[in-house]
Amino acid sequence: MISHPFTVTLTFFGDLVFFLKCRGAAPTIQRVLKEKASVKDVIEACGVPHPEVDLVMIDGTPVNFSRVLQGNSVIEVYPVDVTHTSLKGHLLQQRHITKFVADGHLGKLTRNLRLLGFDVVSPAPADDWRLLEVMQDENRGLLTRDRRLLMHAVVRDGFYPRSQYPDEQTVEVICRFQLSNLISPFWRCLRCNGSLQEVEKGDVMKDLEPLTRIYYERFRRCKDCGKIYWRGSHFDKLRARVEGFFSKLAI
Repeated sequence: MISHPFTVTLTFFGDLVFFLKCRGAAPTIQRVLKEKASVKDVIEACGVPHPEVDLVMIDGTPVNFSRVLQGNSVIEVYPVDVTHTSLKGHLLQQRHITKFVADGHLGKLTRNLRLLGFDVVSPAPADDWRLLEVMQDENRGLLTRDRRLLMHAVVRDGFYPRSQYPDEQTVEVICRFQLSNLISPFWRCLRCNGSLQEVEKGDVMKDLEPLTRIYYERFRRCKDCGKIYWRGSHFDKLRARVEGFFSKLAI
């Protein structure tokens, strides 16, 4: 305990207002603390998960999440934003995370990212501890709309999709981790996340339906689950989805 309470004034910028009860341009929150606390704990007490915070300034000086507060402080909290380039050495979040673990509520987002060629696992059962275990063991970024899970101390890289719509969530993830240049469609299994490899028709002939044997010559097979892919009528729909993402990302 400290001898006297002190006041911490936090101003949140950009889309961090999404997590706050008080919405508006750069909302300010004041908290009176009776004991010292880390910057991370104070920010998250306002409802903002630490993986969403890219820069923290106290009285104009950049600090990290472990900074301990024990006296009156004025804190500015910024989201991941390319305009922070002049303070690059003080940014708290990584860009270009390319492997993810997604919770079970983001199934359509998971499928979209796999369609675009990204490595996204979604373990079953997807309870919190399993998600965190896979995240740590495989060095993956965590995708979830469970705010408390994203606040867990072991989470290094993660993202909370703002939209409730899978296509918009997909664009959000690609923009957040700057993945536009890494999109490589149709090389990952939509069902299990395994990589696809081209196979000879003769090697999969016994697994094909009669009409598929007649009309198609080129096939890919998942290295993990064995699912076979070919450019049938369904492919046009998938290609249209990919083109839609390219359009939204202005690629």
